Amino acid sequence: MLLMLLPAYHYVIARGVSLTFFCFVCLLGSAALFSALQRPWRGRPLPNSLLMPAVVNGFVMAFSLLLWANGLRNCGPVRTILGEYAGAVLGAISTLLFSRNGLVWRRIGGLLAMCAAYYFLSQGWAMSSYSPFSFGATTVKAETVEREEGLIKSSSMLLPAMSGILAAIRRIISRRVSTKNHAKKRLHAVTVAAATCFIFPFAMFKLAVGKQHPSSEPHGSAAWAYISTILFGVVLIFYVDTFVEDRLHIVVASPTHIVVTGVGIIIFEYIYGMDFSLLGFLVCATVLGLGIYEATATDPNNRDLDQGNSFLKEDRPPLNMSTLPS
Repeated sequence: MLLMLLPAYHYVIARGVSLTFFCFVCLLGSAALFSALQRPWRGRPLPNSLLMPAVVNGFVMAFSLLLWANGLRNCGPVRTILGEYAGAVLGAISTLLFSRNGLVWRRIGGLLAMCAAYYFLSQGWAMSSYSPFSFGATTVKAETVEREEGLIKSSSMLLPAMSGILAAIRRIISRRVSTKNHAKKRLHAVTVAAATCFIFPFAMFKLAVGKQHPSSEPHGSAAWAYISTILFGVVLIFYVDTFVEDRLHIVVASPTHIVVTGVGIIIFEYIYGMDFSLLGFLVCATVLGLGIYEATATDPNNRDLDQGNSFLKEDRPPLNMSTLPS
């Protein structure tokens, strides 16, 4: 995903294109690739009990991608990536509703830590221009910085956060309806096609009514922005997430996933020489990871009890009736 962020970010910023049309083209190309790879029309027909949730997932995916694109334009790559981990808030709230004893305060503390991390990100702690840890930063263009800071405070950080929450809802629905790996891939092809159909009329309306007003000089190739978003942002990330969850058993919104993503972000930012504060980013990522860890923690006693129940239900050998006295 990091490979497509910079081309897409420079494209939507420099050219001032319609984000709705950009998302439609990316979904259209992704739907064509998924259809060619998975061929959902072949094999056993998918029942309506699986197709209807896949279509609903398509609507959620289209709306999530639109929020993600708007968040990328307004917040930049780093805030957009970390903002997507807001999907862990859903898991924290759901476990908070059913928690008992001292875990309630532990999960409340985790939620507060996640909120604090997103507040620090909204204040620009991960950027050297705004971070309090960048002691050598200059104060050039103070008015521009103040204006951008106000935009980030008001609403911009909510866009990637809402996108992350919708992405978490889409994953939950996908896990509920698909049990087999092959069926999961076929249903995802249907989901991407449904998302393309949902966003199609809005994209055509924007194309017919709207006018493009480039805000600055183009940076990079427009074709590479679309291709990288299709390949790395939609298609490849699905197979990577499926492999990580099914084979490595690493949940997307988990501290381990944040560590891997954080290392990738640091390498990505230093390679491209962007406005980045290492210490501020580490503070935000650490607070966010600790918040997710505390908010989604499980009770060891309940874990042992569940394992015992599974042992009683599944691992106990059947009783041999022939050895009983008559």
